[in-house]
Amino acid sequence: MAEAGLLNERIAFDEKVATQGEGGGTVSGFAEQFVVAARRRYLRGGEGVQAARLEGRQPVVLTIRRSSQSQGITPEWRARDARSGVVYEIRSVEPSEDRRDLDLLCEVENP
Repeated sequence: MAEAGLLNERIAFDEKVATQGEGGGTVSGFAEQFVVAARRRYLRGGEGVQAARLEGRQPVVLTIRRSSQSQGITPEWRARDARSGVVYEIRSVEPSEDRRDLDLLCEVENP
């Protein structure tokens, strides 16, 4: 379980939604679902991480408390730093070893 002091980031989670556009067509976008405290860790090391960084992708692990809200997060959602606006593409959602938290493997979205 991540100590409360380590959860010092504010991360918003946005679900992909489809809305009707002006011309009657469907437009996809994202709608904020909730904001939680999180821990952000940039991955360093291994060949895969180094290769991703060379391709302009930055792997990140976001750790959040497990809750009824967070149980609905899927890789189709996105995470967003509520303070800076940095957007993270969610690659996988896994329970922590003690199953009290969720670890989300993400990549910083290119602008």
